[in-house]
Amino acid sequence: MNQSTGRFGLSCALTTPYHEDGSVDLARLTRHVAWCLASGCDSVTLFGTTGEGPLLGHVAREQMIGALKGAGIDFRSHVVGGVIAASLHDALAQANQLLDADARALLVAPPFYFKGVSDDGLFAWFSSFITKLGDRARDIILYHIPSVTAIPLSIELIGRLKAAFPQAIAGVKDSAGDWTYSQQLLAAHRDDLAVLIGDERVLAQAVRDGGQGAISGMANLVPGRLRTVVHQGRDDAALVELVDAVLRYPVTPAVKALVSHATGDSAWLTVRAPLLPMSVADTATLGHLFDRVFADRAA
Repeated sequence: MNQSTGRFGLSCALTTPYHEDGSVDLARLTRHVAWCLASGCDSVTLFGTTGEGPLLGHVAREQMIGALKGAGIDFRSHVVGGVIAASLHDALAQANQLLDADARALLVAPPFYFKGVSDDGLFAWFSSFITKLGDRARDIILYHIPSVTAIPLSIELIGRLKAAFPQAIAGVKDSAGDWTYSQQLLAAHRDDLAVLIGDERVLAQAVRDGGQGAISGMANLVPGRLRTVVHQGRDDAALVELVDAVLRYPVTPAVKALVSHATGDSAWLTVRAPLLPMSVADTATLGHLFDRVFADRAA
């Protein structure tokens, strides 16, 4: 929660820069985090989908946390961390690493390897996760992103988990891009959970309907514009046009291509396999659109 407003606010779904050898570029990461926080973000989110979180091992995660700590970033106020793992053991290791760093919140995805699992099975996994964290379990944001995990979190499951663990479950990030689901989630939980909308095209309406903010990939680019959407519920047609364009491509490489274009820094184009970087032509196409709809990156 944002201490000044009582709301979650805007968190940048942080993209991860790499050196040519594939290791994380900690200096670029730290500079980018500082820029995001200075330009309108209430927090940043490490290790999410936009940040290629599932492709980052324990050592890389530790290095990234250490670099931001060393730069004086206040984790309790400004850093959310993704927990994305198929095994309970790995999920607990990621969570404890973030809790050791005093992260603001944990963005926890469901176990994603086995498909077609039931709500009862998911409830058992999340229950084990929270129970094994014990007294440390806090500020858990459930991560609903079925386009990637293929494991949806039903409204019923979310309600069940909130009822069973009211002190641990703090919110839901809805990245399904399904407005009907978003409306149902808001109707059921706007009063007891921080409902965060990943689809920036409907974010303003969601805020007006009781949503508490967003964990947003576009905040890598125009955090000032998104802050107005998140904190005032104001529509932004240019933002909608940009998101529509980004969704025509693999999203994570597309966001990195736009960061590269906006900063003039080609190092941002690098992704980890199995992802592939955007082509020169597609990067130019997105860049031209960005320049047209956002003349000032910091606007």
